[in-house]
Amino acid sequence: MRNRMLIWLLLGGGAFILLAVIAIAVALTVGSDEAAEFPFSDRIQVVDVQGELLESRPILEQLKRYEDSNSIKAILLNIDSPGGGVAVSQEIYAEIKRLREKKDKTIIAYLSSTGASGAYYVACAANKIVANPGTIVGSIGVIAEWVNYADLLEWAKVKDVVFKTGEFKDTGSPSRPLTDNERKYFQGLIDDMYVQFLEAVSAGRKLDLQEVRSIADGRVFTGRDAKERKLIDEIGNFQDAVELTAKLAGISGKPRLLRLNRQRVTLLDVLTSDLSRLVPFNGQSMKSQIKFQYLWK
Repeated sequence: MRNRMLIWLLLGGGAFILLAVIAIAVALTVGSDEAAEFPFSDRIQVVDVQGELLESRPILEQLKRYEDSNSIKAILLNIDSPGGGVAVSQEIYAEIKRLREKKDKTIIAYLSSTGASGAYYVACAANKIVANPGTIVGSIGVIAEWVNYADLLEWAKVKDVVFKTGEFKDTGSPSRPLTDNERKYFQGLIDDMYVQFLEAVSAGRKLDLQEVRSIADGRVFTGRDAKERKLIDEIGNFQDAVELTAKLAGISGKPRLLRLNRQRVTLLDVLTSDLSRLVPFNGQSMKSQIKFQYLWK
């Protein structure tokens, strides 16, 4: 009986301590974020847009976080990305435009090493774009690709059986070649997404649509070349982008930066997370359909 009581006490005490630690950690995190924003101090929020754009939610949450704060006068997008999903890029682009037009936020895009394809699409929503002379800029275009393993199935004498209601219901199936009609169908989708990209660049950079089209063949440019082609506004580093942001936002003195702490990935996160998407060839990728991307490859 004593052993049982001791075990229950240990379990209860351990659970209480764990809950207390979690509560303190949450309080400190919230407190640090709130303390970082002084109500009487004009600040610039730095939002990192880095790596392949696989989902929009983390970036959108950062952009929305201080949208009603009077002390956050401007947002500096710190971009280092080859782009990503079409819809993901468009969602972020639309949110930046909303903050500019409806929340009166000054937004500057800084392209560090790479600002290509979907990442450049995002940057076009900003007031100004700053890049280094050697930054990779551009890659205006759309790409769609997937793995076709029809020959592998034939070699293994495995047949993929499909029932469908229309000619295009299983278009892009990795278990068979595309038909001529399907190729035309996919090309039509890609052409429409391409025009949407051209229109976003034309509107954001105030360039003629045909002028954009003449350089929108998927190629990239250095930052210096991009400035000559009016794809960016200024050549400079991160500090130059900070100073330009402060100037346009009317912030006097040394600008204060607000940057949310990046979430730390612990061993527990690794053990409990779904890492299958990081495996280059797995069961899920075998089933995946075609993906349309604004991506520099």
